[in-house]
Amino acid sequence: MIPAVTAVRMSGAQHRADLPLLVLGPALGTSASALWTEAARGLTDVFDVLAWDLPGHGHNRSTPEEPFDVAELAAGVLSVVDEVLLQRDEVGGAFSYAGTSVGGAVGLQLLLDAPGRVSDAVLLATGATLGRWAMWQGRMTQVAMSGTQVLVAGSPDRWFAPGFAERRPEVVAPLLKALADTADDAYRLVCAAVAGFDVRVRLGEIAAPVLAVAGAADHATPAALSEEVAGGVREGRLVVLDDVAHLAPAEAPEQVARLIRQHALGEAPPASSAPGERHQAGAALRREVMGDAHVDRAEAATTDLTRDLEALATEYEWGAVWSRPGLDRRSRSLVTLTALVARGHHEELAEHVRAALANGVTVEELRELLLQTAVYCGLPDAARASRTVQRVLDEDGSAG
Repeated sequence: MIPAVTAVRMSGAQHRADLPLLVLGPALGTSASALWTEAARGLTDVFDVLAWDLPGHGHNRSTPEEPFDVAELAAGVLSVVDEVLLQRDEVGGAFSYAGTSVGGAVGLQLLLDAPGRVSDAVLLATGATLGRWAMWQGRMTQVAMSGTQVLVAGSPDRWFAPGFAERRPEVVAPLLKALADTADDAYRLVCAAVAGFDVRVRLGEIAAPVLAVAGAADHATPAALSEEVAGGVREGRLVVLDDVAHLAPAEAPEQVARLIRQHALGEAPPASSAPGERHQAGAALRREVMGDAHVDRAEAATTDLTRDLEALATEYEWGAVWSRPGLDRRSRSLVTLTALVARGHHEELAEHVRAALANGVTVEELRELLLQTAVYCGLPDAARASRTVQRVLDEDGSAG
């Protein structure tokens, strides 16, 4: 059963055919317009933006007669995207994708079922599985008895960080209205689809670059779920937004738009980016690449003398350079190893060898790298580096 999916163009007609297509996915109980309009303002100058609505949500007033799963929902999304690509004279073309919650789950399904069609994805407040069946069954029972209206009172606490609803009622009100207006039967069918969603064992099949974005205050989909996605796909990265809960495109539209632009287009973070944001992203990425043990040792050794230097390295080495999408982590590891051999930084070389292995660099590739550095950096440097690499391989039990 492939449900009907409708979409709204969020870009003006002028010049949009010249821009790459970006598809935006909604959260359960929201509409595309209510959730994404503010963030889209920071995207339509560089993307042709298309946002889709779930069955019974927003502009999509259809209610399927039979149950469907997330794979079938993703097929419905791809169908409406293909209609737009036909208008753009790009039949079968690729597109960028960003989705929140169930919209993020659909993004994962598209990455699995239509590899090559999704060129890159930003997946917000989502996971490879989203809650237990009993929780969703309770939600479906509530709506069957009292309609989606029964969920309105409790949704601000689930959707937004503490204090946001009081500060920004003009943002919250349209989202709550969209929830109240959602068709009850359609809402329950989406709940059932999400309850059966679980692609954890397939994450490693996803080759397109994925940015997983979590809200630090999100209790509905905690950051651990996004971390699992970022760590499970072949090329993933995690960003956790402070003082943001479940609906980041509404709570932090400028940040979300900036993250999408950086991930999909390779735009460098603007010079005016908040240092705290870069530092936070860099700290998370450093742990992903180097491992908790290395970072914990480095932090424990930090003194008043070195604290500012550590912060500078975290913010710029990791938050501004390693986080750029222009090279994948495996390539960055190879470049870094070469530079460390050339400069003779063998203490750091050992740690980065471990990181390189975790990033997918093979022992054979390490052997070739050492030969290359012997030619371009000098035999003594490469010989000493080879002893460091061999020690790491021996310690880690890798073939040498």
